[in-house]
Amino acid sequence: MCHAGRSPVACSGAAQGVEPKALGRAYLCADYGAGKVLLVNKEGKIEWEAKAPGAQDIWLLPNGNILFTHVKGVKEMTRDNKVVWEYKTAPANEVHACQPLPDGVVMVAESGPCRIIEVGRDCKVLKEVKLTTNCKNTHGQMRGARKLANGHYIVGQYSDAVVREYDADGKIVWEFKHKCAFAGIRLPNGNTLVATGDAHRVVEVDLKGEVVWEINENDLPGNPLRFVAGLERLPNGNTVICNWGGHGHVGQQPQIVEVSRDKKVVAELYDNKQFRTIPGVFLLDAEGDVTKCERLR
Repeated sequence: MCHAGRSPVACSGAAQGVEPKALGRAYLCADYGAGKVLLVNKEGKIEWEAKAPGAQDIWLLPNGNILFTHVKGVKEMTRDNKVVWEYKTAPANEVHACQPLPDGVVMVAESGPCRIIEVGRDCKVLKEVKLTTNCKNTHGQMRGARKLANGHYIVGQYSDAVVREYDADGKIVWEFKHKCAFAGIRLPNGNTLVATGDAHRVVEVDLKGEVVWEINENDLPGNPLRFVAGLERLPNGNTVICNWGGHGHVGQQPQIVEVSRDKKVVAELYDNKQFRTIPGVFLLDAEGDVTKCERLR
């Protein structure tokens, strides 16, 4: 069985000597290993940061504030680090995914009760969708989760080894089984981009579950896939991969890579001085990121 979230090990001396590489884009990121969320400019300089233990998911809101998960809840913060909204889960639970919805509502994926909730500005639960799981371990239940334009939810259920789409009532309407399923991103063409955690693979599948594109562990020279976490698909067809380095690989490969459709690395973040392990990214380029921006409408 795969286990997410073990404590990162120290960077090796060889890795520490690698010349840092900036991604060449402005972005927000969740640094799980450092327990921070950060805003980084195109040159790779950190312009803002805040503490966030166990951070995994992050969003820039239209008002300029930053929404992100920490393992015990979700916060919205201003650029001067004022908390303007927060949802706290029960002590035994964990939160690894969130999403801004219209009218200030926030979707929260809550492991423990294994449910999706939509929470208002007064922190009242406006909607609850209970999910199906065989996993009793809170930490292993869920990772990535997103609400789709049709009102459904797509959820990576790590220990159950499946990405599932649920309707608004919690009925499973689609699933793709894969070892260590971390997250599914529904693309505009109807396909689903799947991150597979410690299975070291990215796959794009159609609605029949047929693989139409993939990157395997050693397909990218110099960029072995370790724990594949957050994914984004850009308008030009490139895919941005968060290559989380935990489970024994901290500092041994770039933390984020951008890969073209023909599997060429076109950009990478490799900076062990400023970052540890990054499972979530939100690109800030003017052209945007088709999978993130679609969900902000």
